[in-house]
Amino acid sequence: MNVLIVYAHPEPRSFGRALLERSVETLQSCGHEVVVSDLYAMGFNPVATGHDFTERRFPDALQYDREQKQSSQRHTFATDIQAELDKLLACDLLILQFPLWWFSVPAILKGWIDRVFVNGTVYGAGGMRFDQGGLKGRKAMLAFTTGCFPDMMEADGLLGQRDVILWHLQHGTFGYGGLQVLQPFVGFSIQYTDEAQRRAYLDAYEARLRVIEHEEAMPSHPLAEFGADWRLKPGIAPRTAGHRRLSEEA
Repeated sequence: MNVLIVYAHPEPRSFGRALLERSVETLQSCGHEVVVSDLYAMGFNPVATGHDFTERRFPDALQYDREQKQSSQRHTFATDIQAELDKLLACDLLILQFPLWWFSVPAILKGWIDRVFVNGTVYGAGGMRFDQGGLKGRKAMLAFTTGCFPDMMEADGLLGQRDVILWHLQHGTFGYGGLQVLQPFVGFSIQYTDEAQRRAYLDAYEARLRVIEHEEAMPSHPLAEFGADWRLKPGIAPRTAGHRRLSEEA
């Protein structure tokens, strides 16, 4: 199995770095090929601009997604985008690893998504999304650390249920691109834990990764379960964190 880990943490002595190192060591020891994109160390540019394309379809006004579509067809992406896109297309499993900031990823990782999950390759016209997305057949997971405690991410917790918080990433990014989504790995309240707890997190992550290739994906809805009105068809029960029947809200 080929694994791509996209890592976004600005501190090289962080617990996040320890998680990264343990994951690479574990996966390689299991015989997997591992590629790491360490975005801060790479100095990855997260800003989407017209310079992301060596040719422009619309030189007078930037229409970013349409330029991505043409570049997907003509292979005219800037070299840094093409390098990351090649890694993405070569992987069987994508892991995004980061500290959770403002319910989301650090800006440098959001920029990686914006620039690398490109129209015409990852998603696009003709229904290329969700189970028909350009990355179908691959799996993905989030691995992140937080400053919050586990009870804060429960359904009745202060921050809300975990998979609702992560909906925009797990469904809106991974799912939309065709990736099968695995349960996230979370290291909670790192700055409030002791060394024993941090070792326990490392060991738990290792144990998870040793069998990750056999793990089942989270429930999702294929395109065929939605009607022409873009709504779940009658008789299809919602089974994700983000789908509800209107009758459930009454």
